Amino acid sequence: MPEIREYELFEVHEPVSQTIPFVYNSPHSGRIYPPEFIAQSRLEGIAIRRSEDHYVDELFGSAVTLGAPLLAANFPRAYLDVNREPYELDPRMFDGLLPPYANVNSLRVAGGLGTIPRIVAENMEIYARRLPVQEGLDRVEAVYKPYHAALRRLIARTHVQFGFGVLIDCHSMPGNVRVAGCTGRPDFIIGDRYGTSASAELSRAAIAILEEMGFAAIRNKPYAGGFITEHYGRPSRGLHALQIEVNRAIYVDEVTLEKREDFAAVAEAVTAFMQQMADYVDKFAGDRALAAE
Repeated sequence: MPEIREYELFEVHEPVSQTIPFVYNSPHSGRIYPPEFIAQSRLEGIAIRRSEDHYVDELFGSAVTLGAPLLAANFPRAYLDVNREPYELDPRMFDGLLPPYANVNSLRVAGGLGTIPRIVAENMEIYARRLPVQEGLDRVEAVYKPYHAALRRLIARTHVQFGFGVLIDCHSMPGNVRVAGCTGRPDFIIGDRYGTSASAELSRAAIAILEEMGFAAIRNKPYAGGFITEHYGRPSRGLHALQIEVNRAIYVDEVTLEKREDFAAVAEAVTAFMQQMADYVDKFAGDRALAAE
C-alpha cells in the first residue's frame, strides 16, 4: 500500500518523563489524506473531511507538558476507523467475499460507520465504486493493528509504572447535538460505557471539573464511548477509560473548518481540565475505586 508510506501513520508525543498515570489518545483527528484514497472517493475538499475530529490533537496537545503521552492518528477516520472492532466491515462496499470472521452485522456497519467507513458524518457516500476485499484487509493490517499495538504499549507501560492507569479517548461532536430533557447544547460529554469502563468516581469528577469551569457537561448521552473505551477500560484491574467529546461549535467554524478566534481559550480550558484530573487522581490514587484490586 504505497500511498500510506509517504507519512507516519500516527505519532506518539512523549513527555521527557511520564509523571502522571494518564494516556491521551486522539484517533480521529488525522488530516493527511492518501492520494490514492482521494482518487477512490466521490468526495473532495471539505466534504471528505466532515468525519474528522477537527484539531482535537491540538486541543489536548498540552497533555505532554503535563507529563502524559499523547497518541495521535495522522490518517483520517474516513480512511480507517480505529475506534471499531478490527473487522467491522460492510459487504456492500467490497468486490468479493469477506472472511468469515468479519463482523458484518453490527449496528455501526449498518449505519455506514464500520472499520472502513462507507459514509462521512453527513450521510454522504465516500466511494465511487466497490473496493477489492484484499484492500480492506490490507488496511487493517497496515494501519489498524500498528495503531492499537502502540496504544496497548502506552497503557501497559503506564499500568506497570503507576500500578493503575487512565486512558482519555479524545473526540469532538457536531455543534447541533442535543440531549433529550436538557436545555441547550452540551459543551462536553464524558462517556464511561455506562459505568463499565471507568470508576463512577472518576466520571463524576470529570463532570464536576467541567461544570465548575462553566461548561455544560453530560455523562454518556448520546455518546457513551466506542470500541476503544470499551476494549481498554478494565476498572477492576485498575485500568480506567473515559471518552471525552468536545462540542466543535465552541472552537471551530463547522462550515469552513477554520479555527475560531477563541480556539486558544478553549485549548487553555482543556489544559486546565487535564491538570485538575491529574490532581484528582493523584489525591485519590490510593482509593480502591481507582487502584488495581
